[in-house]
Parts: sequence; C-alpha cells; structure tokens
Amino acid sequence: MASREASAVGAAHAAEIEFEYRDERRARIVAESVRVEVDEIADDRSGATVAREGRLVRVTVEAADLIALRAGTNTWIRLLDVAESVTARGERPVGG
Repeated sequence: MASREASAVGAAHAAEIEFEYRDERRARIVAESVRVEVDEIADDRSGATVAREGRLVRVTVEAADLIALRAGTNTWIRLLDVAESVTARGERPVGG
C-alpha cells in the first residue's frame, strides 16, 4: 500500500511521521487522500512515500538537506491535517 517517488534527491536526511486513526476506514481515506500528492510535491531536493497498515498511516519524507526536510515534513503534516478535517466533517450528520 505504499506510493513511492523515486529517490532521485540523493536523500541524506529522512523523517518518518506516523498517524494512528480510530479505525481502518478513516486511515484508508486519509492515506488515499494524501497519496495523490506524492508525485506532485516531490522536487529535486525532497520526496515522500505514503503507506498504510491497518489504522496506521506512515509518511516518510526524504531530503537532500535539512531545510528541504523541514519544509517537506511541514507540508505533509498540513496535508494530513486537512485530510483528517475533511474526513471528520464528512462523517458528521447534515446540519450538525
């Protein structure tokens, strides 16, 4: 269940971010929502992978330098936050 941008960045640094959800359905929705961004966000200094195992979503950011690692990590955290918010809103009753 992983998407992978080719590690053409010569990654000297990596960060792994894990998010655990209350159920597998929510984890799947969040992972699929952000996975489409893998190839869109990658550049010559950083790239990322998104994987899901049950209720756990794991994003691994690889970068050529620490500045790109920080920027990439911040971007993926924001993407996951938005996906979580939209998923939660979608589960509320209409008018609720």
